[in-house]
Amino acid sequence: MPIDRNGGQYITASPQQPTQSSAPGIWDIDEQGSAQAAGRWPLPPNVVQRSLRFDETAYFTRTPTTAGDRRTYVWSGWVKRSVLGATNYALFGARPFSTSTPFTFLRFVSDALVFTDDGGASVSTASVYRDPSAWYHVVLAVDTTNGTSANTVRIYVNGVAATLSSPTYPATNAQTTINSTNINSIGAVTSGASSYVNQFPGYMAEVNFIDGYPTGYNQTTFASLNVATLFGQTDAQTGQWIPRVYSGSYGTNGFRLQFLDNSGTTATTLGKDTSGMGNNWTPNNFSVTAGTGNDSLRDVPMNYYSPDNGLGGEVIGNYATFNPALPAFSGIITLSNGALDATTGTGGTTGQSTYATFAVNSGKWYWEATFGQSGSSAFEAHIGWATAATDNSNLAYAYLRGGQKVTLGTLASYGASYVANDVIGVALDMDAGTMTFYKNGVSQGTAFTGLTGTLIPTVRVIREASYTSAWYANFGQRPFAYTAPSGFKALCTQNFSAPRIGNVAVAQANDYFNTVLYIGTGSSLSVTGTGFQPDLVWIKSRSAATDHALYDAVRGVQNQLESNTTTAETAETTGLTAFGADGFTVGSLAQVNTNTATYVAWQWNAGGSTVTNTSGTITSSVRASQTAGFSVVTYTGTGANGTVGHGLSSAPQFLIVRNRDTVYNWRVWHTALSGTQLLYLNATDATATDATMWNSTIPTSSVFSVGTNGGVNESTKRIIAYCFAAVPGFSAFGSYTGNGSTDGPFIYLGFRPAWIMIKRSDAIENWNLYDNKRNPYNVADLELYPNLSNGEGTTADRDFLSNGFKIRSTNAGRNASGGTYIYAAFAEIPFQFANAR
Repeated sequence: MPIDRNGGQYITASPQQPTQSSAPGIWDIDEQGSAQAAGRWPLPPNVVQRSLRFDETAYFTRTPTTAGDRRTYVWSGWVKRSVLGATNYALFGARPFSTSTPFTFLRFVSDALVFTDDGGASVSTASVYRDPSAWYHVVLAVDTTNGTSANTVRIYVNGVAATLSSPTYPATNAQTTINSTNINSIGAVTSGASSYVNQFPGYMAEVNFIDGYPTGYNQTTFASLNVATLFGQTDAQTGQWIPRVYSGSYGTNGFRLQFLDNSGTTATTLGKDTSGMGNNWTPNNFSVTAGTGNDSLRDVPMNYYSPDNGLGGEVIGNYATFNPALPAFSGIITLSNGALDATTGTGGTTGQSTYATFAVNSGKWYWEATFGQSGSSAFEAHIGWATAATDNSNLAYAYLRGGQKVTLGTLASYGASYVANDVIGVALDMDAGTMTFYKNGVSQGTAFTGLTGTLIPTVRVIREASYTSAWYANFGQRPFAYTAPSGFKALCTQNFSAPRIGNVAVAQANDYFNTVLYIGTGSSLSVTGTGFQPDLVWIKSRSAATDHALYDAVRGVQNQLESNTTTAETAETTGLTAFGADGFTVGSLAQVNTNTATYVAWQWNAGGSTVTNTSGTITSSVRASQTAGFSVVTYTGTGANGTVGHGLSSAPQFLIVRNRDTVYNWRVWHTALSGTQLLYLNATDATATDATMWNSTIPTSSVFSVGTNGGVNESTKRIIAYCFAAVPGFSAFGSYTGNGSTDGPFIYLGFRPAWIMIKRSDAIENWNLYDNKRNPYNVADLELYPNLSNGEGTTADRDFLSNGFKIRSTNAGRNASGGTYIYAAFAEIPFQFANAR
């Protein structure tokens, strides 16, 4: 994908190292990272090179000598959060230093974005923004001269105008405090009592302010056009919202803060205005000194690598931190300094683990952390990688303070002990399956071999009666204290391999799965917007209590099954009547097309052609996409133990099977179950045990097994099976344990989810189904139930995040304490390219 540096789009999808093509001014992406052009090349102007960490005490101030336009202005900033919750965290504002009024602020309040003014204005987003693993782009557009209230204040997030919650708009022509000669501030606000409060914890990059209308805009266009596009754009290959350089006039008090000059912490270095207006800002409480306190970082909202642009061969992109979305740490762990520091207080004798925002399953990775402790104990403190993001040290491969190593709960002698200020490096080679630790740059030898699966960085801190412990992590966002081993990379999205579904490099998962919403007409209706010809379409009315309707290209149009009933397949001539290149057509059947009713259609791509498969003892007809890990399989039952070819190149982790000809339950197998266990899609039952179902055998890379049970293998009866294999970056199937708290489990997926289905497997509960089209922003509170005909329900249960999902409910169907839950999830976009949600 080219980078056009002549004023066009600056595409940075899958970037490694740019190389010159035959076209003047065009720099192609070389995915191997090898230089094919000698010498230097200009850095594309939209590449954000640096961010600043706001460590809960740091902020910028500026007192304009002349007031600017206090009625019309735009503020834009890229923001990465590191502390979530109800506290107010200021992004931008103005107020006198020693009096409480006047004031105008843009802040996070209980995780929503809120614009407030002492004149009575209070404009809050209906959505909340509590994804700490990636970057948000926030734009505030104010024009109180507009006579239409809704046009006076608008907030954009990632290029989309946010829905507002019961806003109170400023009065027409009201003058705000922003852009006045009072103290203007970034990252904090004055308290009105000679101090600063509401300090923002997190990261900011590429902050812009336009005093007045942007160039080329007037009152009408400012109200009607998307102002966020002045500072951001959609990457055509990945769908990611990425930075764009504003090229117009900034106005009297306008500015651009790139935080590029980290040679000092003055208004002419770190706070330098690069807009050309000379409106520098005074930094307060930032550090650019090398080490754990350095606030000038390479953590930025886009991926880029430059071996020679004054960046010194730096990799820039979104870097890992510890994860504030994990459940609260019961007063044991505090995350601070951009979620790179994990510390404890004193009292008792207990420990807790925390985990990073990134996980890996291939490649060579290095990170390091400085150990901190008071006194000489902290005996169980450790560092390493874990098999899951859960507070259970038995799942870790780690190096303990006393010199031992722990392998899934088993202790053994290993290397030297370490003390306060020692730097521990961790080198994980997932290709070779090995892990090595370094103490102050000295290898302690290979600690572990035979490692497989997905691993996530972890540290454990200990709180004791008189001692504390801490870890100060560096995932590569600042220079490592010691050189990483050759070939090992920092935990940055730029270093991730181009996302692949099968052998095909892709960035947008909606080539293989998509959700479409539509409104019924009661007569033949063509539903488009899928982006591909679907092979499985699952339709549910949102507004009415009607049965689910499933159609697939192997059984053929008009042949309907219902996920919530035991009804055999029926021929519905007015149901789904055609599969199209960009969707499908439905007739007048109430389940799929009642006039004015609202519907959701979940659609999967299985490759487009049906073939005969003889891999098993039972011949099957299969339409399979090995790329997407999905196949539609039909076969005729034999009544005897057998195997069925599924057409995928890896073992399915999720099977949905149905006898088409007889009244039967839907059978479900999931990778969290054994070969004798199953669930029923149309029922609330907990996991059942039946050795006759799967012949006590889990699927292989070529077949799944069936026993003598009629639900999956009745003699002479037609059976349908939907088979799903996990594909990193596109689909995931796993389980989690509930904690019974509104601060529930975080489940790492490695992608920003588009569709999630959850079922409690150890107790009677409904299946629950969520998607990103019905809830494009958090909270994801709209749910449907595969086992019920009910219309759409509303429960504020969960957040979709850039790298997984977070449960925020005590509802037993999603999060009973100690409850076991299975899930299936499909991606909107791989984590490598995801904006925060």
